[in-house]
Amino acid sequence: MKIDYAKRLTRLPKYIFAQIEELIAEKKRAGESLIKLGIGDPDLTTPELIVNELIEQVKVPENQNYPTSKGETFYREGIARWNKVRYGIDLDPETEISHVIGGKEGVANIARAFIEPGDIVLCPNPGYPVYENGATKLCDGEPYLMPLKKENNFLPDIEAIDSDILIKAKMMYINYPNNPTGAIIPKSYLKKLVDYAEDYKFFIVHDNPYSEFTFDDYIAPSILQISQEHVEINSASKMFNMTGFRCGWIAGNAYIIEGLRKVKSQIDSGGPIFIQKAVIKGLNEYKSEKKPEIIQKNMDIYQKRRDVLVKGLNDIGWKTDKPHATFYIWTQIPEQYCNLTCLEFVKKLINVGVILTPGVGFGKYGEGFVRFALTQSVETIKEALKRIEKIL
Repeated sequence: MKIDYAKRLTRLPKYIFAQIEELIAEKKRAGESLIKLGIGDPDLTTPELIVNELIEQVKVPENQNYPTSKGETFYREGIARWNKVRYGIDLDPETEISHVIGGKEGVANIARAFIEPGDIVLCPNPGYPVYENGATKLCDGEPYLMPLKKENNFLPDIEAIDSDILIKAKMMYINYPNNPTGAIIPKSYLKKLVDYAEDYKFFIVHDNPYSEFTFDDYIAPSILQISQEHVEINSASKMFNMTGFRCGWIAGNAYIIEGLRKVKSQIDSGGPIFIQKAVIKGLNEYKSEKKPEIIQKNMDIYQKRRDVLVKGLNDIGWKTDKPHATFYIWTQIPEQYCNLTCLEFVKKLINVGVILTPGVGFGKYGEGFVRFALTQSVETIKEALKRIEKIL
């Protein structure tokens, strides 16, 4: 028996990585060595302080019961404390903070609370595919793609959007520090976006999981420092190398958060209490806006990898800029291969044993770019550079 999928599924793009995966599988079958610099999953481990707390808390019987989908009281209070210390903002833990099962879940489900068929959602492109697909299209909304171009520092050109679109827009997704480009956003530009949102009556969801993933003494801002009429999503995934734990939060406008809570109360029971306890243990290490040692020591490792990779690419003739944040290097295809698509170029790199992510995987405006992830040791990165040099 074959039953038709819901029509909304037909709006999702084809899986463009199928050809890449087949080529990788072929290389593995042949016993060839592959260096993976494509996936954005930290290779460093969760801080011992957090792991030890998790072990202790999972033994406590009441921590093994059902949690609440909005997050335990201690968790929301802990997130409020962190926002105060980190950003200098006051939030009500009862109404202005809620738990999400990782940032991805929050990004997708907030659309379910507000987006109806035909509603316009402003989505960055290139960008995290969930904004356009898992959130907008699966809610039967209409994504309006905001091109993130190098000449505009990978910031959305809000002034270039027709006023008719802005009038109809209900929601905007932004993400800074940015995946995949590594771009950062000045507070003044955040204010500009907030002003437009206020004028045209849409709200902004700032997806901010790389807030602590910054280099060179750069400190990333929160949209809530500009206005608490919008919402910000963050998680423990990147800051504590806890991608598999699926624990995050949303903060800001109480009305927007209440909408998300209504959705979540029907579809999930929240994240494990013992994980919430462990995350707050980590966040309590913050004494100021600066990163505590448990985060900074990992960032020092990633910064060294960034420096080695960017210098190495430039040394072999692949002009590449150094990002101030995230563990990604977003760079244009080398000049001599500009006649290739990014997918074709990535296949060429696989043939010398290096796996990258093609920019088009993040949307049509990612064509011509590739993304490196700094998820390998310095020694492995140096080996990858030797292999890349073979085709340059």
